[in-house]
Amino acid sequence: MTTTEYDVIVIGAGPVGENVADRVVQGGLTAAIVERELVGGECSYWACMPTKALLRSASALRAARHLPGAREAVTGDLDAEAVLGRRDSFASHWKDDGQVSWLESAGIALHRGQGRIVSTRVVEVTDVDGATARLTARHAVVVATGSSALLPDIPGLREAAPWSSREAASARSVPGRLVVIGGGVVAAEMATAFAALGSAVTVLARDGVLPSVEPFAGELVTESLREAGVTVRLGAEAVAVNRDDSGTVHIETADGERFDADEVLVAVGRTPNTQDLGLETVGLAPGAWLPVDDTLRVVGGGDWLYAAGDVNRRVLLTHQGKYQARAAGDVIVARAKGATVEDGRWGRHVATADERAVPQVVFTDPEIASVGLTAAAAAAAGLRTRVVDYDLGAVAGASLHADGYKGHARMVVDEDRKVVVGFTVAGPDVAELLHAATIAVVGEVPLDRLWHAVPAYPTVSEVWLRLLETYGR
Repeated sequence: MTTTEYDVIVIGAGPVGENVADRVVQGGLTAAIVERELVGGECSYWACMPTKALLRSASALRAARHLPGAREAVTGDLDAEAVLGRRDSFASHWKDDGQVSWLESAGIALHRGQGRIVSTRVVEVTDVDGATARLTARHAVVVATGSSALLPDIPGLREAAPWSSREAASARSVPGRLVVIGGGVVAAEMATAFAALGSAVTVLARDGVLPSVEPFAGELVTESLREAGVTVRLGAEAVAVNRDDSGTVHIETADGERFDADEVLVAVGRTPNTQDLGLETVGLAPGAWLPVDDTLRVVGGGDWLYAAGDVNRRVLLTHQGKYQARAAGDVIVARAKGATVEDGRWGRHVATADERAVPQVVFTDPEIASVGLTAAAAAAAGLRTRVVDYDLGAVAGASLHADGYKGHARMVVDEDRKVVVGFTVAGPDVAELLHAATIAVVGEVPLDRLWHAVPAYPTVSEVWLRLLETYGR
């Protein structure tokens, strides 16, 4: 067995692992990445990029149909084959040549295979042919293996060969009938996408549609899904699933309803990819999430083991995982070189934004863009708040953007500090409004100063002025 030594070994070559390794190399250390699947990870091939490609064409078509002049130029419906073809291009046709080339250009070594920790700072890699290689880290091992779709224990579900987010994102054709079990982000986005592509979609949302966002936003999406022909059953719980010999899937709910479908998509949560990493050799539980401190070092894993991205369960979002990766890579370099570690709140080597400044866009119709705390979360955190709401459709820029524009904005203010701690906006094409809110929350910009951030007229961003006016000077 060959043994190779690096300063840092990263297990997992998704966006998070790539960013850790890149920061390490930029800091003057050597790094190797271990990957058992495609370099580029979930986001590149089965999540962020392909799913947003599925959604974008329908979004553009809806926008055209809400504008006189453009509406008259639209003479047909979506071309599903063309949409799937564009999706394929954004998934690089499920080939990772480009990502591998980037690793080489960045000076990052790649070892393909299953990586397992066998002792302190030692990782063993087994390739598809069963050959093994041993890698030793001088300073750190970083687990960045992400998460997979959770399959609930519903009788008959596994045998029915359900879709997870992966199968939905890479579907080769559009099913005539699709039942979605779940009501979170994946469920809502894929219901939006496949309804637009021509599927008859049913959503069984036991806990509601998008239950973690502000209620008004979930309600707007639910209304829009129903207007698009989607059957939405709030509170419905699937209790039995069966695929018959003809291929039809039958789903039964706790209240006695039965739904038939060509495919069933399960989108009820995620589980960490930690089952086969050798965690037991260092006293950690296989299959468990990896808790970390603010510098992303695994609690109970020694001073050399880190975890970034979904696998630590702080925030299951690609951009937040990449943010963690930058902090982890930089702190590993600092510790390796004996430099000062800036681990105070908002320091260079911590992921402070994971706590109360997480931005997210849900690419449904309407889009939902949010950052920070919801009104309910702020109250639960013990903050003394004021909640300010405004009808987004009443903003001049929104009325120009589309006829009949419907949307809503909310600002949550910490009354003791007079700063924004939460912002949510729902409406057509609101995603690009989000970063202004993220800066306000992260920068803890006082409301008195925000009055001097003048939004251009006539843009949808004028909602900031309207929210401040509603709050009062």
